[in-house]
Amino acid sequence: MGSESVAFDRAAEFYDRTRTLLPEAERATVELLRTELAGRGRCLEVGVGTGLISLPLHRAGVPMVGLDLSRPMLAKLVEKAGGRIPFPLVLADATRMPFRDDVFGAAVVRWVFHLVPEWRRLVEELVRVIGPGGVALVNLGGFKDTWEIVDRFLDLAGGVPFALGLDPRDPETLDREFEHYGARVQLLPSIGTHDDTTVGQFLVEMDAGMHSWTWRVPDDIRRRIGPELRAWAERRFGSLDRPVEPDLQIVWRAYDLP
Repeated sequence: MGSESVAFDRAAEFYDRTRTLLPEAERATVELLRTELAGRGRCLEVGVGTGLISLPLHRAGVPMVGLDLSRPMLAKLVEKAGGRIPFPLVLADATRMPFRDDVFGAAVVRWVFHLVPEWRRLVEELVRVIGPGGVALVNLGGFKDTWEIVDRFLDLAGGVPFALGLDPRDPETLDREFEHYGARVQLLPSIGTHDDTTVGQFLVEMDAGMHSWTWRVPDDIRRRIGPELRAWAERRFGSLDRPVEPDLQIVWRAYDLP
């Protein structure tokens, strides 16, 4: 049976250009996660993708395992690692992980839950494969100011939902799901950053279908609403040369398992 989760095959060649953290934010993120993961043994990254998080964690000494639904994304990770597989990589669905119970000491999940219709099953699988006393570190992703542009696009496209799974704007629902399994929830110190992508550049990316929420909008509709969206953005923001996110906070949630 095929997965209903969103695979990023089409994004492998441009993913890093649109998702990479600024160097200082990457360093802060790696240090924050490395500190939380120290001494916990093997860590699984669910949705490892091109290795934006796992590769620097691996270089920092964290024993990693990566799982992803997309073969092209994993191939890009190996390419970035110099052509060699840097740590075990598994091609599989996050809701049906091919691992024994309690095999990991921790897991990292970044920008995944909105892509998984059966996201509660993903939580169940994380609880199963992480051993007692382990931790799941989750970054739901999402935006701050950019939500207004995204929501306008989806509204013009006919009310297409942003998330197939859990909406990033609803972290409390994820907290309650983990608490159902006895997990203790804590917010890790936030990391301040910004995104210098301009409103105009972001509109071009959306028009080109470089973000997952655009993939459920047919190409002809995306092309048709493009000029209307641009005209709205010019009225709303004045200049399309302004950054989309001049002040952004990266928030990681830690779910400590019993």
